[in-house]
Amino acid sequence: MQSIDVFCVFPEVVEASLRAGVVGRAVERGLVGVRTFDLRDYAPGGRIDDMPYGGGPGMVIRVDVVARALEAVYGLPAREAREVRTVLVTEPGGRTFDQGYARELAGGLAGGRGVTMVCGRYGGVDERVRTELSTGAVSLGGFVLSGGEIVAAAVADAVVRLLDGVLGNAESLAGESFSAEDGAGAVGPPQYTRPAEWDTAQVPDVLLSGNHAEIRAWRERASRARATGPEEQ
Repeated sequence: MQSIDVFCVFPEVVEASLRAGVVGRAVERGLVGVRTFDLRDYAPGGRIDDMPYGGGPGMVIRVDVVARALEAVYGLPAREAREVRTVLVTEPGGRTFDQGYARELAGGLAGGRGVTMVCGRYGGVDERVRTELSTGAVSLGGFVLSGGEIVAAAVADAVVRLLDGVLGNAESLAGESFSAEDGAGAVGPPQYTRPAEWDTAQVPDVLLSGNHAEIRAWRERASRARATGPEEQ
């Protein structure tokens, strides 16, 4: 069983997000491993950061601390970890995470290649972590978070739910947002349930018709419309 490993400053942030729901159940059932490691455990005196060379605000996570953590956990030279695992650094300038990226990582996990994420915090991570120890960087988008733990939790959640056996009904993946294999990125259609009428707001008649061909066509139109603008119903 391969694992998703997260090296960070606040493991509890990641663990709290992934203990619940389908991801937590997948871990309990042994379908995937999710492990967290506190970088402070691998730093002299618990000090993981230092002032940036050249001056400037903030503190930077040290490359030697990250290297020591990788070596301790994987039992090989830090530079070699990326030869057997996908090692990602969380940073705003990384590759934007999307469903296609999630499928890539899930495919790697299924094929025996684990995922490791090194989370930025404070003023960032020494650039040598990215260039010398990682296979790349990942970002949730064009904004800045207090730390990469939230990024790691989001990536792990999106990846784990794609693994075989995680969802009770694999068909749940079909037709949901961003599920197209071509990466078209369409969102899923609007969903409705009982009551059919609430405070004068009604479920579209076509969904109550029982005509599966018309329902399927309506959902396809609604998905396209949601991605581009309001739908006329």
